[in-house]
Amino acid sequence: MDALKRITGGIFDFLQSIVVVLAVLVMVYLFIMSPQEISGASMEPNFHNGEYILTNKIAYRLELPKRGDVIIFKSPKNKEIDYIKRIIGLPGDKVRLVNSKFYVNDLIIDESSYLPPALFTFGGSFLRENQDITVPVGHYFVAGDNRPHSSDSREFGPISLEDFIGKAFFRYFPFNRTGLITRPNLGV
Repeated sequence: MDALKRITGGIFDFLQSIVVVLAVLVMVYLFIMSPQEISGASMEPNFHNGEYILTNKIAYRLELPKRGDVIIFKSPKNKEIDYIKRIIGLPGDKVRLVNSKFYVNDLIIDESSYLPPALFTFGGSFLRENQDITVPVGHYFVAGDNRPHSSDSREFGPISLEDFIGKAFFRYFPFNRTGLITRPNLGV
C-alpha cells in the first residue's frame, strides 16, 4: 500500500510539473515570442518558403521599430494572414520611388547589403514611380525583399503599428541557416 501511494504521488508530481511547463510555454507563446513559418517568396533572397523564424512579440513595447527591421504583421486585407516584410519608412518620413530605388526624406536607401544590385523595384497602386507619400503617424512603410513578387506598402499603403505581431529575430530552420536576424544599416 505504501508503494502504491509513492507511485501515485510520483505520477501526480510528474503531471503537475508537465502542466506548469505547458502553462509557461503557452504564456511565452502568447506574450513573448512565437514561431513563424515563411510562406511564399516575397522576402527572397533573404528568407525562403518553408523556413522557420522566431518573432519577438515584446520588442516594440519596449522600443520603436527601426528602418531595416524585419517584421511580422497582420495583412491589411485579411487579418487571418500574417505577412513578413522589411521596414523602409518610419512615421513622418517622405518616401519616394525613383528609377527602382527608394528614397526616404530625399536620401537614397542603401539596400546593397541584402538585395542584389540589379533588382528592379516598380511602383504600385499606392506608391507610384516619382510620387512622394508621407507615412502617417503610427504607421510604417514596408517592402518585401523580392520586390517583383511582393505585395507590400507600394500596393496597400503604410501599416499601422497596431497590426504588428513582432520583430523577426532568429531563424532556426533550416539548420544550415540558423542564426540571429540582424538589421542592416540603410544609410538614412
